[in-house]
Amino acid sequence: MAIHLYKTSTPSTRKEALDNQVKSNPQNNLIHGQRHCQKGRNARGIITARHRGRGHKHLYCKIDFRRNEKDVYGRIVTIEDDPNQNAYICLILYGDGEKRYILHPRWTIIGDTIFSRTKGPIKMGNDLPLGNMPLCIAIHNIEITIGKGGQLAKAGGTLAKLIAKKEKLVTLELASGEVRFISKNYSAIVEQVENVGFKHKSLGRAKSKRYLGRRPIVRGVVVNPVDHPHGGGEGRAPIARRNTTTPWGYPALGRMTNSYFPFVMVFLRKFMGTKETKIFFDYDADDEMDDIENGPRTSESDDELVDSYDSDVALERS
Repeated sequence: MAIHLYKTSTPSTRKEALDNQVKSNPQNNLIHGQRHCQKGRNARGIITARHRGRGHKHLYCKIDFRRNEKDVYGRIVTIEDDPNQNAYICLILYGDGEKRYILHPRWTIIGDTIFSRTKGPIKMGNDLPLGNMPLCIAIHNIEITIGKGGQLAKAGGTLAKLIAKKEKLVTLELASGEVRFISKNYSAIVEQVENVGFKHKSLGRAKSKRYLGRRPIVRGVVVNPVDHPHGGGEGRAPIARRNTTTPWGYPALGRMTNSYFPFVMVFLRKFMGTKETKIFFDYDADDEMDDIENGPRTSESDDELVDSYDSDVALERS
């Protein structure tokens, strides 16, 4: 990706850094009009997603995340920019004459061939089952439900690593640091998603953000008391509360708001070094499959795991 730094002829271009290398010229039969933007409102006109605006109108490209064209070679025809996401897309022309858009794998160029099959060479852009891939390989567009298509590692520049295999499961390390078990029958695409330099882009001015549909974000202490618990007062007033809160009155800092802890997770970045995390490292692959198929374990078995872990640590220290 080539980042273009603009000459500071005006204040708006002083910090602007955008990518002008890839242009978009989509196929007419692979695009359709997007639904009218609701600006973060529901059917009653109430704001449900803050800081959302209308943005500029654009077309929606149909992207193939399933890659169900098996045993048919395809050739990369064009590389384009999708206004609906930060990853590049490429147009694939298959041997039977069908055209589809897919996420652009990194290091692939126009003219390269790709295919999807259960067995084949490990090549950039190929769609293969996880069980047939070597360890420490970079992958993207990972399935977590058979036939539903890729759902993990689809943003620009993201990747996941295959770090372990055991019987019916494989262990993946995601870009966020999470490590989770996935069935080896699920498919993924080899190599990283293109547009690695997306994080280095700088819009530079408010116009560019409003073009993308992003409204300004203001602090809670500068709005009216009807809009935020921190608002109101004369001049620069304190929040008049013991702890900071969200716009809906809940504690903003220091409180965990997500109680969902799936048993397919081996390691969560929020629980780094805690006892709950180490319990999941003690699980066996067979136990994980039982948890996925028959539900999580009971609290008694978890307590037994905690006691056994504490006893093992005590023996190691002694």
